[in-house]
Amino acid sequence: MRSIDKEKKRYFSVVAIRSVFIIAGIFLWEYSASSGSYNPIFTSYPSQILKDLIVFFTSGELYKHASITLTEVFWGLFFGSAIGILLAIVFGYFSFIGEIITPIISAISCIPQLALAPVYVLWFGLGLTSKIFLAGLMVFFNVFSATYGAIKSMDKGILESANLLGASHFQTLRTVVIPSCMPWILSGLRGGVSAALVGAIIGEYIGSKGGFGWMITYSTSYFNISRVMSCIVILLFVGLGLNKILDIMEQKLLVWRTVTSLRMENLKNQD
Repeated sequence: MRSIDKEKKRYFSVVAIRSVFIIAGIFLWEYSASSGSYNPIFTSYPSQILKDLIVFFTSGELYKHASITLTEVFWGLFFGSAIGILLAIVFGYFSFIGEIITPIISAISCIPQLALAPVYVLWFGLGLTSKIFLAGLMVFFNVFSATYGAIKSMDKGILESANLLGASHFQTLRTVVIPSCMPWILSGLRGGVSAALVGAIIGEYIGSKGGFGWMITYSTSYFNISRVMSCIVILLFVGLGLNKILDIMEQKLLVWRTVTSLRMENLKNQD
């Protein structure tokens, strides 16, 4: 109990100090802009961004553009992570196929997707499909590399022990491989969240009928920097929300790691 209370106190201290830094930064930004220390046309200022967010919300435009971008991000995350995990497991299990295909995937991942984004728009059009494809591809590279690397670095003795105990390939996969690789899979998904957002926004920059990327491009052309910053703030909170969901998943799926750390902490306290 003592170690849990200590962790809670530390957590609240970190949150409090972080909040102070953020609030101080916002006040400094507002003061610098309103006092004329710099030209707010380049970054706007917090009070103006807040007003624009209210207008953005009450006009109904926020819902329209958010639904487009979030749809692209969600399906990009879903398809990219599902295909990435599946192929990583297949190539990890069947090493001969992995040695053939994995270098090709690594080579393709080195190509800047920004350079290929216009090609995807040309292939799939201005609708959601081209953005989902781009977001999914960027997620795939993150999740595949993390999962494949975890499988290849697994202790072979664990797999051999499972085979000696009579476990089938599916049982070994479900009870040994996936739980062992889960920390790396979640790590790949964290990178995938950022990649999905970037992919969706890049696709909307290149050609789109809506979305936050389209809105940022449109607002920039009319020097509406407050609307640009409003979109950035919204995307920031979307990213934080998705990462918070991953934090909850990590606590549920990796409960054994939390238990182990608490036991180690108790042992240290006893010493």
